[in-house]
Amino acid sequence: MPGRSADRPSLPASRSEAIIDRLHALHPKLIDLSLGRMERLLAALGHPERALPPVIHVAGTNGKGSTCAFLRAIAEAAGQRVHVYTSPHLVRFHERIRLAGELVGEEALTAALEEVEAVNAGAPITVFEVITATALLLFSRVPAGLLVLEVGLGGRFDATNVIERPAATAITSISMDHMEFLGDTLEKIAFEKAGILKPGMPCATGVQDPRALGVIAARAAAVGAPLLARGRDWRMAEQPGGLRYEDAAGGIDLPPPGLLGPHQADNAGIAIAALRAWNPPWLTAAAIAAGVAAAEWPARLQRLRGALAATLPPDWELWLDGGHNAGGGAALAEQLARWQDRPLHLVVGMKGGKAVGEFLRPLLRHATTLWAVAEPGQHLATPVERIIEASGFLARPGPSVAEALAALPRGGAPARVLVCGSLYLAGEVLKMDAP
Repeated sequence: MPGRSADRPSLPASRSEAIIDRLHALHPKLIDLSLGRMERLLAALGHPERALPPVIHVAGTNGKGSTCAFLRAIAEAAGQRVHVYTSPHLVRFHERIRLAGELVGEEALTAALEEVEAVNAGAPITVFEVITATALLLFSRVPAGLLVLEVGLGGRFDATNVIERPAATAITSISMDHMEFLGDTLEKIAFEKAGILKPGMPCATGVQDPRALGVIAARAAAVGAPLLARGRDWRMAEQPGGLRYEDAAGGIDLPPPGLLGPHQADNAGIAIAALRAWNPPWLTAAAIAAGVAAAEWPARLQRLRGALAATLPPDWELWLDGGHNAGGGAALAEQLARWQDRPLHLVVGMKGGKAVGEFLRPLLRHATTLWAVAEPGQHLATPVERIIEASGFLARPGPSVAEALAALPRGGAPARVLVCGSLYLAGEVLKMDAP
């Protein structure tokens, strides 16, 4: 999402940092959903969006990043070079742009930013639009077999929605989030997400609220985009030793996903359905299985083993998840229900404006203790007192992650700790856990 670009990116002190800083002055709004500025800039750049490898465009509220990770891993398992554009970054800005399998380097990023800035010539533009144009420019100049393109916010007017004929699109789980930009009902939000559908280009979607699915289906019919819906056009089920995926082309036995949590079966299925709808010649069942097992994505039920984890007893586990809305809380709760072998301590920090109570509600019954935190470097952190209030005063003040971990009761059985509630908090935690 574009939100992290609203904060000053975590770049090294360098020319690229100076460019990003200058760009903040070009538009009064940090988020302004429209396509006119982006279309003007891309035309001035010679339309790099028309010189890209095949694109799979991914929208949704929860699971976009994980679906992108599965798409990338499957294509790489098939021997393909893969570009990836995602947001926000967690620790370093360069995480947003992956060129043919490698994070963009400082020199290449700086040169592309300078070129885009010069062509823009001081015209009003948002930072996310410039970053997206920069990414597309880089992607157009480096050969690859696939570009995985994640929507920043919404879909219909998102800066990424300039691809006329993607190989396929994907819409992950939709829930209430960013209502100030996308609308105050699930139907309105789904309509914005479905704005990435293109005539004749297939769209894969997974588990959806019937209201959201109805909007997506109506949009697909209106533009003539074949819709591949879970339970109707494709199926994914757990089986001993892994998963079983099935669609009209046949079934595939899969190992457990590399990303933890029952909800990841849905994200993996969306990725597979989108790829099989496109059906490139390199796609094989073996590559799909290998990619599902190999997928990695930070801060999605990630086990930490670094400096922060070392502050806990050696037989404890420390986990991190960036889920931050009602849908994210519900997905986390499914995994917590499977974690019954040891006490669970939840450490929660959230971004201001999020529905704290909606996120916490499905998690509370699984928590042995609950701690509210707000890291000093956490962008727009919700006050600790607000989290405590939203928990029904069950949470205790951290007030920081390190202080909460130090205060956890050490007696009894080995415990599990989960830090969650915000991708901004996740970025700070990853910095603290670094060796």
